[in-house]
Amino acid sequence: MFRVDLNQNRLSRLSQKRFSELNLRERDHLQEWLANQPDALGEELLIIQKEFDGFDETRERLDLLALDKDGNLVVIENKLDDSGRDVTWQALKYTAYVSGLTNTQIVDIYQRYRQVDGCSLRI
Repeated sequence: MFRVDLNQNRLSRLSQKRFSELNLRERDHLQEWLANQPDALGEELLIIQKEFDGFDETRERLDLLALDKDGNLVVIENKLDDSGRDVTWQALKYTAYVSGLTNTQIVDIYQRYRQVDGCSLRI
């Protein structure tokens, strides 16, 4: 990655740093950035819940749950650095968990999310 200096018409290489070196945290930083600017992921998304834990028989929770412009559920599992965990398996597992949600449940999930953010919503 490079910094562009338009005044001098030069590029300068930026040093590579891990998020942990910058004291950035997954939940406090990356998750909030994406929740507030989901199109940073490259498509139009509506975040409907953070830290979604509405799964039966498990205490696991996914980072962000969203809807794409076609109404499909999108599971977003954030990793700041290489955690050594099998992220693909984790995302597939969460996808299986949410695949059974009904439209009514999805609306309820989004309403709860909006209420926590201090916004009332009627659908």
